[in-house]
Amino acid sequence: MEESATVHGDVSYRIGLNGLMTDMYQIRMAYTYFKTGKHTDRGIFEAFFRKAPFGGEFTIFCGLREVLLFLENFRLEDSHIEYLRKTMKFEDEEFYKWLKTINAKEVKVYAIQEGSLVFPRVPVMIVEGPLAIVQWLETPILNLINFASLVATNAARMRKAAGPTKSLMEFGLRRAQGPDGALTATQYSYVGGFDSTSNVFGGFAYGIPVVGTMAHAYVTSFQSLESAKDATLNGKSLYETTLKYRELLGYTKTNDSELGAFIAYAWQNPNSFFGLVDTYDTLKSGVPNFIVVSLALFELGYKPVGFRLDSGDLAVISVQSRELLRQVAEKQNVPGLAKIIISASNDINEAALLELQQKGHEIDSFGIGTNLVTCQKQPALGMVYKLVEINGIPRLKFSEENLKKTFPGKKNIYRAFLPDQKFAYCDIITADGEIIQTDGEVTLYRVNKDFEAVKVKIDRLERIDRVSWDGKYSQPLESVQTLRTRAVSYTHLTLPTIYSV
Repeated sequence: MEESATVHGDVSYRIGLNGLMTDMYQIRMAYTYFKTGKHTDRGIFEAFFRKAPFGGEFTIFCGLREVLLFLENFRLEDSHIEYLRKTMKFEDEEFYKWLKTINAKEVKVYAIQEGSLVFPRVPVMIVEGPLAIVQWLETPILNLINFASLVATNAARMRKAAGPTKSLMEFGLRRAQGPDGALTATQYSYVGGFDSTSNVFGGFAYGIPVVGTMAHAYVTSFQSLESAKDATLNGKSLYETTLKYRELLGYTKTNDSELGAFIAYAWQNPNSFFGLVDTYDTLKSGVPNFIVVSLALFELGYKPVGFRLDSGDLAVISVQSRELLRQVAEKQNVPGLAKIIISASNDINEAALLELQQKGHEIDSFGIGTNLVTCQKQPALGMVYKLVEINGIPRLKFSEENLKKTFPGKKNIYRAFLPDQKFAYCDIITADGEIIQTDGEVTLYRVNKDFEAVKVKIDRLERIDRVSWDGKYSQPLESVQTLRTRAVSYTHLTLPTIYSV
């Protein structure tokens, strides 16, 4: 099912992903449906969101892959049924017998391609099947697409703010909401445009590149320069070569223990030397110590990678650090030193990335954790799942709030293009089977503008809700890498203030 045989991701990595992962009221409703003979009625539900996250106008739809994996494994084990027997205390034994038979073989799912741009009020998934089953599926489906779409969108916005040439590293494992939240964030921040993760298990599960530097604890654990005196590479002393450059450049007043930590790390990781330079003093100690170790590595036939800034005015310090690298590179005739990667972390978010762009900086890569994986700016997307048809009869939910009213009946979703336009003009929601004319002017009604009428001439239509599940996979599961390629293709677009639906 996977496009890449080198990754290991499957449903077993998701904690609690089984038939019991639903809300209790779904089970009580299932019992009522069963007792009234409605459990086999044909129900159609739609999943959609009413407002785009982060004050924006779009969302990257994600989580479909996880939903399909869940449907493949949707069933109740004997232990689950026994738990329900003790907890729910339903009297009809036939219901428990029915619970042993439930699965998703009679369920059909239409969905927009995962990794695509989606917009408010457009159904991202249409789920039809036996009423009791598709009602039961509401909670797990929303669980699997809400956060996945939110974190992918957060990542996409950060990618757009950082620019296409900067490397983005997900550093959120320690701040995420538990191990399952961390895996979801790792997977879908990569889909949204991040390049790598510090999460080793996430890399193993999904084939995502893993990266890392060093911690302040590592640097402070060294108490002297002499702790690295035995460091040798290719039969030559890395320790003595480093001290030679320290003396030559006049960096003799830098922190000795920090320099010892750098030499030891470079000794054991000569082709992966990535320092953390702000433990004591970034410009007076950290960067100079990094430079002398790097010069020693270059002389001994290795290529240092870069260093990370984790405090202070990142824009100013990165510019000053780059200038120092260039000066030494020119003076020592080591051009590779000027191209060293400068990375930055320290509570970075979308606003900070935009501010750095405005100020000007020399940062090549960003390590982002808390603000990415917890989506601090908006911690929930608000995707909903509503019944729109039962046994072929459209159903409508009224509300005191217009925004919460639903559109009845099964629907088709199209992306519409105008003549001589490369990008889509709007999304069109139609009744199932409704024909849209493309040979003349057509009147459309804008859902997100109080049903304002607009006349347009449509050049072509693209049906974007596709069958993804019909009792089994309708097509092979797409890899995380494929989803990322699709999602990233959108991040360069300048979207209108309001995309029409």
